[in-house]
Amino acid sequence: MNHKRVYRLMKKLDIRSVIRKKRRFFGKQVSVVYPNRLERLFSAEAPLLKLVTDITYIRVGEQFAYLSTILDLYNNEIVAWQLAERNDLALVTKTVDALSERADLTGVLLHSDQGFQYTSNAYNRKLEKLGVIGSHSRRGNCYDNACIESFFSHLKTEKIYLVRPQTMSELEQAVEEYVSFYNNERFQKKLNDRSPVEYRETVAA
Repeated sequence: MNHKRVYRLMKKLDIRSVIRKKRRFFGKQVSVVYPNRLERLFSAEAPLLKLVTDITYIRVGEQFAYLSTILDLYNNEIVAWQLAERNDLALVTKTVDALSERADLTGVLLHSDQGFQYTSNAYNRKLEKLGVIGSHSRRGNCYDNACIESFFSHLKTEKIYLVRPQTMSELEQAVEEYVSFYNNERFQKKLNDRSPVEYRETVAA
């Protein structure tokens, strides 16, 4: 029997494999893939010109949670973040919404990898509605989004691995504390030994 017929009958009868966790998506939905407009130029001349975003997983007790973060390349400041128990489209859209409620994102470049959330039509319709310019890393190239990967590494080694949160509330508190520390107190060589917020406020003055 042809495999296409099997897939068609499985869809009709709502049958799914009990062996594999990975689910097959029936039908074709074209992904939205932007060119790599950032091109590893990890600097910006002003706040909210170039942003990078990504998701990382964090162990919470015996489970995993997912952290979505947006970082401003002007001063490496974390400008938005969201936690969830599921790595899905809602997680990334809520992160963008959190930032858009505080700032006008028209003309802002937002760079990500080619994860399924970032290439979905729904996510990119949101970017278009907000006037955001999309940018994607080349497939399988983590160095195209190295800045936010660096932040995740600092977060885990300097906070998460030390406190080992066991609940979502403990994790949320740990992330909130570290983001505040990172933005307001943790100096960076790139910023002339200033913290992200201190750098931004000093230059603005």
